[in-house]
Amino acid sequence: MTAPATTRAPAPPVAGDVVLGDGTTARTRAGARWRRVRWLVVVAVVLGIGVLAALLPAPTRSATALAPDNPRPNGAMALAEVLRDQGVRITYVRSAGAAVDAAEAGRTLLVTSDWLLSGEQVEALAGTAADLVLLDPSYLLDRVVPGLTTGWSGGTEPASVAASCEDPDAAAAGTISATGAGVTPLGEAAPAGTALCFPVPGSSPQAYLYADSEADGRRVTVLGDAGLLTNARVTDAGNAALALRALGRDAELVWYVPSASDLGADEGAAGPGLGDLLPPAARVLLIQALVVVAALALWRGRRLGRVVAERLPVVVRPAETTRGRARLYRTSRSYGHAAASLRAGTAARLARRLGVPRSAAAPDVVTAVARAAARDEADVRDLLYGPPPTSDAGLEHLARRLDQLESEVHPT
Repeated sequence: MTAPATTRAPAPPVAGDVVLGDGTTARTRAGARWRRVRWLVVVAVVLGIGVLAALLPAPTRSATALAPDNPRPNGAMALAEVLRDQGVRITYVRSAGAAVDAAEAGRTLLVTSDWLLSGEQVEALAGTAADLVLLDPSYLLDRVVPGLTTGWSGGTEPASVAASCEDPDAAAAGTISATGAGVTPLGEAAPAGTALCFPVPGSSPQAYLYADSEADGRRVTVLGDAGLLTNARVTDAGNAALALRALGRDAELVWYVPSASDLGADEGAAGPGLGDLLPPAARVLLIQALVVVAALALWRGRRLGRVVAERLPVVVRPAETTRGRARLYRTSRSYGHAAASLRAGTAARLARRLGVPRSAAAPDVVTAVARAAARDEADVRDLLYGPPPTSDAGLEHLARRLDQLESEVHPT
């Protein structure tokens, strides 16, 4: 006998699946609401993260190379702490204006590099009354110690170099572990009142990794290798002794690490800018807002379709670009930059004409050009790598001499 089929009671309806009068369910309505507000939620989360990051305490240590608060191998925190223990007060600055304001007589101004500085900043730093310590300088060296210039080339690996001079600071160090192009005298001998120590092995003309001069009533010290101040190498050989004696002469030390955002030498005297008046969180919030705006622009921009290439309305000739750059150089009186462009172009063309490889050092180019033109190497070196002119007439004279030199060189 077959058992009668049992009838199951219908399951109670799920609240989210109940169809309402407008044809939607609670689930579909919640999904639609989420799609409408999800961008606002994302923006709120991003801004919340930005506010949280702004409220967190700022790090007390940096990652800036050669900074006195950087404990990493490329920093100089170890040297700075020893100087502080010896009673030296260190003022750390990142702008030329602040460095000029703090560099008073009786203090030492350390400039870790000068390749980011403008001509105005170089003049302002050179005009301070403080003693100077320059690390591997380029533009500042010719300005503060006439008669000295940057060397031609240097090694890539640190090597032990003996002092070989009577300077007391260099003699106390004895031997240092360093590398670099160093400095060379422009004439047959060093300028009066200048001591040159630690000769770079194999350099021609002879370059030195240390120079100490008395110029304009102050002391100017040059260290050809900035790396010997770093945490990674300051304990090698006599690096620490030389660095401590160079930087610890005065009771106050202005430690200047140039920054790419430093725009002028008068920044310290101009007063606080808009960024200084805003709270610390404003910058972070601004960055977060820019990120959100960029995301919205990308989201909306996708609806515009693909990019369509169009023909340019005008074509700028290369000669007009060259003339425009020349007018800019002339307006800003950038004689050094213009001369560097002329010399670089001449040296490249001559090297290519004579078959000198691109990897060749400057002395090799000078030797090849001097042999092909039947000229003295000193004359060719002065033309291709000498000091920059200081006037329109000097720049014009240099251009004529370079053109004449190029006309005299013929491949053999």
